[in-house]
Amino acid sequence: MKALVYGGPGLKSWTDVPDPTLHSPTDAIVRVDTTTICGTDLHILKGDVPAVTVGRILGHEGVGTITEIGSAVSNLTVGDRVIISCIKSCGHCSNCGNGLYSHCLGDEGASGIGWVFGHLIDGTQAEFVRVPYADNSLHKLPEGVSDDQGVMLSDILPTGFEIGVQYGRVKPGDVVAVIGAGPVGLASIATAGLYGAATIIAIDLDENRLERARDFGATDTVVSGAADWKEQVLALTDGAGVDVAIEAVGIPQTFTMATEIVRPGGNVANVGVHGKPVDLHLETLWIQNINISMGLVNANTTKMLLKLVASKKLPAEKLATHHFSFDQFLEAYDTFGRAAETKALKVVISR
Repeated sequence: MKALVYGGPGLKSWTDVPDPTLHSPTDAIVRVDTTTICGTDLHILKGDVPAVTVGRILGHEGVGTITEIGSAVSNLTVGDRVIISCIKSCGHCSNCGNGLYSHCLGDEGASGIGWVFGHLIDGTQAEFVRVPYADNSLHKLPEGVSDDQGVMLSDILPTGFEIGVQYGRVKPGDVVAVIGAGPVGLASIATAGLYGAATIIAIDLDENRLERARDFGATDTVVSGAADWKEQVLALTDGAGVDVAIEAVGIPQTFTMATEIVRPGGNVANVGVHGKPVDLHLETLWIQNINISMGLVNANTTKMLLKLVASKKLPAEKLATHHFSFDQFLEAYDTFGRAAETKALKVVISR
């Protein structure tokens, strides 16, 4: 089969590799029909994730069709159309029992690490993929949900909702600011309304992305490059600060921005993946009684979000801005890597 293979920092190739095979009775083999590229894949290609070794097939998002199942798989059959969750779940360990799938203790990849695809085992940017713990790591797609919609439920919609909205403790009537209107930030914006946010402020350097943010539920937008960006945000809160500040970029400056606009007693939810240390000014923050949260998605809300997508309550398909075929994988990476120029949100690659 063909797959997108990591060759070391800055190196990748769409090349021939052996077909995956079942390793365990709980495995399934899935023919990948649609996949996409995540910002984390770009971090890997920069060499920011040393656990990813040369020869690893990248990717952790996908929709496909089951072609083979292990003898212990009981909830799925060959031919089922499924979402591949970005997080493994053995379904039996203490962490999975608590919904903390991101720290599944199953030994696939590594015990205690839920993100294994394209990280510790071969991923979804391939014609076929082996899925461990298939009963718990795959979700059947109902009729009427497209591949474009389904692939957004592999990672970004659960991430934006769980780590941004749930961890941020959004509640009815809140003013929520989302710093970074990329795909995960837009997922936070789209799902903040589920918990009753009254005002949702999108903050970004890119005016095109701010325009798109309104399509996902933003009530107000602020260009973060403006000299008075902070004053604009505070003016939307009667000067008190936002109830919840969601950081969805992953650089020190945007984390600091979040701490500067949250009100006393509010919440800062860090969703962005940081590659560098961030200064935490406890000498000024301690007295504000704020809560700071962060984490890796558990993907324990995927089934619920799938119902909302199926009933047209979440516009998942709007995240898909560019489409490619498998033989255009390198072109898709180039387009996604130049998102500011190409106006890409999620690039969708289909067989």
